[in-house]
Amino acid sequence: MPAAPAPDGPALLIIGHGTRDATGVAQFRQLIGRVRDRSAGWLPAVDGGFIELAAPPVGEVVTRLAGTRLADGGPGELVAVPLVLSAAGHGKGDIPAALAREQVRHPGLRYRYGRPLGPHPVLLDVLEARIDAALAEQTPGGAPRAGTHIVLAGRGSTDPDGNAEVAKVARLLWEGRGYADVGLSFISLAEPSVPAALERARRLGAERIVVAPYFLFAGVLPDRVTAQAGAFAEQHPGIGVQVAGLIGACDELAGLVLERYAEALRGDIRMNCDTCAYRIAMPGFADKVGQPQTPHHHPHDLAGELSVHGPGQHAHHASG
Repeated sequence: MPAAPAPDGPALLIIGHGTRDATGVAQFRQLIGRVRDRSAGWLPAVDGGFIELAAPPVGEVVTRLAGTRLADGGPGELVAVPLVLSAAGHGKGDIPAALAREQVRHPGLRYRYGRPLGPHPVLLDVLEARIDAALAEQTPGGAPRAGTHIVLAGRGSTDPDGNAEVAKVARLLWEGRGYADVGLSFISLAEPSVPAALERARRLGAERIVVAPYFLFAGVLPDRVTAQAGAFAEQHPGIGVQVAGLIGACDELAGLVLERYAEALRGDIRMNCDTCAYRIAMPGFADKVGQPQTPHHHPHDLAGELSVHGPGQHAHHASG
């Protein structure tokens, strides 16, 4: 648990991407409840919203947390924590652009922007626990790690920096945990694919594979990971294939969100820009440099579209 800030400090706004999956939305709300419980008595308010696909939209939650205080002449300050696992397009552009739009809607609104959740040792420990649970299902007493090949399945992005962060998680998951191998895969927008990573494990001689989805909550993409792993298992009945559970709305995740909140309060937090495709001409992605970032249109947001950034401005570097 991070050190408690003053009770009248900024409210915490947790921002998710959104999903059409009702279970995923329920898990997001469950996480909000866990964060509230863990911060009761020292954090003034906790709420969360989505940038698209699910209600409530970010604008509605900002109005709830800060809009009323601003209208009454009070301070309107928030700490916004992006509920994303890596610093890719959503964390760098979409979410900060949505927050910039709220500053236009609510003059005087200030916000501090927390870092993405990963890579972080807490997430690695949760992944390890999910893998162990899958091995226990596969073999009474738990199958040995030494003979187990892991396939980490990330979301995938058009941002090479975000994909590189998932590759870092795969390597850190392999280090010191005793698995035979940890392979990298993505379910969309990037290679290698999940089937390709499973085939790689087979060619390496794997007789037991655990697919570890690197996702927070239920949704279309985690379901696709499970379906592709199941199809591979049917084609290769001699190989034991298990899919580990998602990270989920666990206490560890709630604690990490509060850690990002406290970190944002301590000082100026900026994401790593050394390999950001919006600033640096990365091979194959040079067209992204200086590209203006705009928020998603949310169907539940009734306030309409507002222009928040001109050409060449970088929403993902805004800090309020």
